[in-house]
Amino acid sequence: MQAAKPVTNPSKQRKMVFRAPDHRRQKLFASPLSPEQKAAHGIRTIPVRKGDTVRIMRGDHKGFEGKVSSVDRARYRVYVEGLTREKVDGTTIPVPIHPSKVQITNLVLDDKWRKQVVERRQIARKEMEAAVEKPARKPSKKLEVEKEVAEEKPVAIEEKPKKPRRRAAKKPAKKKPKEEAAAEAEKAEAEEEKPKPRKTRTKRTTAKKTRGGE
Repeated sequence: MQAAKPVTNPSKQRKMVFRAPDHRRQKLFASPLSPEQKAAHGIRTIPVRKGDTVRIMRGDHKGFEGKVSSVDRARYRVYVEGLTREKVDGTTIPVPIHPSKVQITNLVLDDKWRKQVVERRQIARKEMEAAVEKPARKPSKKLEVEKEVAEEKPVAIEEKPKKPRRRAAKKPAKKKPKEEAAAEAEKAEAEEEKPKPRKTRTKRTTAKKTRGGE
């Protein structure tokens, strides 16, 4: 099966969120649990449901606590009992809150399916913690015996004596007789005294132009 590539385009991300099917929308309603609920149930987050007690952690209504009266999956909003506002004409309407802005302070476990989800996640968390704390695998006995044998019997390496290098003897330079040296010096002086001949430039010959190809 081909793995899906992560989407980084903001317009495509928004399209995926607002066109998501119902079973994926339910996962996007996950909210964090309070420290007391985390210690009691052993999980960090769970989707909000009607009947859960929540505390608002962000916005103008920060600190307000109450039960969830309804959940709107089409708009990704939850409504808390007692949280309302007045319109200009005097009517009161409930204030919608995003599920990521609330903290669950009391978890309702009346539904058996929700209980199973919590229990399954508790087991998975314990297994993960046990795998992290598990010590490294011990080496087998064969490897230990081989290491001991190798330590007891060190391999002696014989060093061969190095042969001294022979240097080639330098040949003595031949000495020229005095007469030959004097003759060579006279030739060199004569060549220096002679004036160098000037090079004459040859004139270029140009062909005469004829009229009518004559």
